[in-house]
Order: sequence, then structure tokens, then C-alpha cells
Amino acid sequence: MCLMPQTENAEPTSGAELSERDARILDFERQWWKYAGAKNDGIREQFSMSATRYYQVLNSIIDKPEALAHDPLLVKRLQRLRAERMRARSARRLEQHHTPDHA
Repeated sequence: MCLMPQTENAEPTSGAELSERDARILDFERQWWKYAGAKNDGIREQFSMSATRYYQVLNSIIDKPEALAHDPLLVKRLQRLRAERMRARSARRLEQHHTPDHA
């Protein structure tokens, strides 16, 4: 049996708590601007993952009830920002499919 180090464990330690990694990611997201350098550099340094992977993980974390219980203001803000980005992306796609020649 292969055991992962506790700091990298993505499984919750109990039904009502975030994993240590997930809590660290939320804490980083709340305070990333305090780190020197670009956010992507901080992600690589703190979590040993690409920015793309980090955002995939973050998006799954903010959908968990445990994340909302851990930091409701941050999670609601991140959910709102994600929804705004999705709406903007959808609007851009719609604009690309409508051409002025078909008026």
C-alpha cells in the first residue's frame, strides 16, 4: 500500500472538513498577492503544479460544501467570479456567431 504524505492528501480527514491541500489552496487564493512575484510562480512553488491544474483543482474545491463552511466569503466570491467569466465567454461566442451581414 502506498501512502501519500499528509500535506498532499486530497481526501478529507473527516466528512465535514476540507483536506489539508484543499484548505492550503483556499488560503493561498485568499492571500496570493502577499507572495513576491507572479501568481503562477507562487502556484508552482507552493503546490508543485501548473497554473492550469491549480485552477482545475480550485474550481472543484469551490463546489464542495466543506469549502463553503471553511471560508464562505472567499468561496462565494470565487464562485461569482467564475460565473461572470463563464457568462462573458458565452457572450463572446454568441457575438462571434452573429455577423452584421445577416441583419
